[in-house]
Amino acid sequence: MSAVNITNVTVLDNPASFLTPFQFEISYECVSSLKDDLEWKLIYVGSAEDETYDQLLESVLVGPVNIGNYRFVFQADPPNPSKIREEDIIGVTVLLLTCSYLGQEFVRVGYYVNNDYDDEKLKEEPPQKVLIDKVQRNILTDKPRVTKFPINFHPENNEGGEQAEQAEQASPSNPAEADVVEEQTSTLLDPPADKDDKIE
Repeated sequence: MSAVNITNVTVLDNPASFLTPFQFEISYECVSSLKDDLEWKLIYVGSAEDETYDQLLESVLVGPVNIGNYRFVFQADPPNPSKIREEDIIGVTVLLLTCSYLGQEFVRVGYYVNNDYDDEKLKEEPPQKVLIDKVQRNILTDKPRVTKFPINFHPENNEGGEQAEQAEQASPSNPAEADVVEEQTSTLLDPPADKDDKIE
């Protein structure tokens, strides 16, 4: 069993303007004490075809990690629109919330994000140049995709048996509807076939 399990993730201030900072209220439990901090990251996928457009929005260390239940609000700046191709700003993309220990990623929560104008006229007749201050983002929180990786939380013991097993199958925000994926290697979420389609 994993030494750390996410028990709930609540997306705050959603939907919001594209330029509004992100806020996630994260709850997790620690079932065995850890010597080092946990590293939480938030990554914005700028392009489904080219990961060089990914933006690391924030990285924070949280600790000490003793046995018990924890909750904190993770805040991150919005992505820099100048680093996103114009044709990729409007439409559906992916937001990745990850947690690592000693440089080993052990859980990843992926959300689809739909970016569109908040004005019906702009939706029907979008301007040639994106009006970023008119773009609204909507994080689709109903079915987060959870990927878990087995890691060694206690390398100081030098025992292979200490490797974390796949944690129980539950969504951070809705256990009944989670899309849980167990994998040995990291993978980005597959975006919808048509990035212009909304996900509902």
